[in-house]
Amino acid sequence: MSAGNDTFTTVTETSWFARLGGSFKGIGIGLLIFILGSVLLYWNEGRAVRTGDAIAEAQMAAVALPGVSKVDPAFDGKMVFATGKADTNDELADATFGVKTKAIRLSRKVEYYQWTEESKQEKRTKLGGGEETVTTYSYKKNWVSKPVDSQGFQQSEGHENSTRIQVDNEKQYAQNVSFGAYRLPEFFIRSIGGEKPLNLAMSDADRANLQRAFFSRDPQDMANRDAAADNGTVGPNTMIHTQANTLYVGRHPNAPKIGDVRVTFFEVRPAEISILARISGDTFVQFRASNGQSFSRLSMGVHDMNGMFEDAKSSNDTMTMILRVIGILMCISGLGMVVAPIRILADVIPLLGSIVGAGTGIVAALLGVAWSFIIIAIAWIRFRPVLGCILLGIAALLIVLLYLRGRSKKKAQAAA
Repeated sequence: MSAGNDTFTTVTETSWFARLGGSFKGIGIGLLIFILGSVLLYWNEGRAVRTGDAIAEAQMAAVALPGVSKVDPAFDGKMVFATGKADTNDELADATFGVKTKAIRLSRKVEYYQWTEESKQEKRTKLGGGEETVTTYSYKKNWVSKPVDSQGFQQSEGHENSTRIQVDNEKQYAQNVSFGAYRLPEFFIRSIGGEKPLNLAMSDADRANLQRAFFSRDPQDMANRDAAADNGTVGPNTMIHTQANTLYVGRHPNAPKIGDVRVTFFEVRPAEISILARISGDTFVQFRASNGQSFSRLSMGVHDMNGMFEDAKSSNDTMTMILRVIGILMCISGLGMVVAPIRILADVIPLLGSIVGAGTGIVAALLGVAWSFIIIAIAWIRFRPVLGCILLGIAALLIVLLYLRGRSKKKAQAAA
């Protein structure tokens, strides 16, 4: 092992037998990943269809609410589209830092200045099937969301972490948010966006009180503790600084040290919104479709009803595609782990191992994609019969191509 300027390198060797044994153990994990990917693909298609049907049903039932200035009993129980201002008189307070605002949401984001460890591996297969792994650890000072335990570093000496204070991220929501004469339910209150920085207005006395609360000592004592090291003039509130929406805990905000903490505050103010939901008295509930799926939507600003439904359909399509990709990749990687022992067996001769590894990788990819299409097709046969049959045909074509590739490879070997 060797050490450099904030870097640390280790070299480990794994025998061919150890690698082979590990690959056989990985078969079980690979099968589990393969099964989970298959389940995800099937479930996702059902979810997509149910959600799409619920959106379509809600769109057919939706009517535009003429206004929200008064509660209209004629619309009670109906699926409606409405626009108006989300407003509140609630005052939200951060008990830890004494920050207050009249808003729909008050958020604080906490960051810690810490040493962080990153690792980069380079693996080299040796003659005989053994493997050499060169791992380079690098250390940097960064702002991170949680304190970092430096005792777990590969090289902790010289990279010790500490923190001035420890507090969590926090979000507070107003309990009473009006929408004209109506009340917004909690699920809509939490969906309201448009977060903006909350400017802090703290006096010297406020900062001094915070310092006493955090450090259980007089602010001047804290200033004197670091005065010799900094060779500068210090004031009574040395450890607490505020600028714009940021509260900084440390000696110098412009020259952070390990352990310093910065807390930023944000608020969501009253704003115009557009909603799709069912009216229940003077509030709203989610629309429940005949298939049991629930639907509601909130968008910031003033929108039209059809545009909001189209956005909902687009969001459903996007989520469906994301989950499909994840499921397909899980199937491919799971199969890759199952066939991994074949590549490692060939790694006795590194060049042969690379060739076999490329081949098994292609096989795993083709089989994984074909299997994924089959699972999606089976789900579609239940929910979308025509599309399901088309997809089954594509999957069958992939399997045929894989079979023909294997036959051509055998013929080439026989000719050689």
